[in-house]
Amino acid sequence: MPRPLGELEDAVMSRVWKWNRPVTVREVLEDLQKERSIAYTTVMTVLDNLHQKGWVRREAEGRAYRYEAVSTRAAYAAALMNDAWSQSDNPAAALVAFFGMMSEEQRQSLSDAVRIVQGPETQEPTEPSESAEPVERAEPGEGPEENPASARDLGGR
Repeated sequence: MPRPLGELEDAVMSRVWKWNRPVTVREVLEDLQKERSIAYTTVMTVLDNLHQKGWVRREAEGRAYRYEAVSTRAAYAAALMNDAWSQSDNPAAALVAFFGMMSEEQRQSLSDAVRIVQGPETQEPTEPSESAEPVERAEPGEGPEENPASARDLGGR
């Protein structure tokens, strides 16, 4: 797992990810200068460091380089989440606590992602079968998301 990006590294990578094309130091500099005072050499050093760390690849163009992201921001976020989760002594409790912090929109995104990963052959039927028992839903404040310790019952360590 790569180390989390520093504040300036994140500001530079945010632009590289957003633009989704090879960029020059000058382009990044001009965009960053809309928010802060920063020197060309600082941006050049940050991009060089990101290249050495494996976040960007570069290709020479005259006396300068064009930099391009090696992976996506989503992959970076996933790696950070995986690293944090794997460091927990009780991964199930960590997930329950994390789910409890999510907004409704985030929970829907999670649900959509699980359906994508499971694929069509493992998705639930759209019409409930006659043998299916109803699922009881907890009221807000009663579910495991409010009590991470209850995740031990989910197979946590």
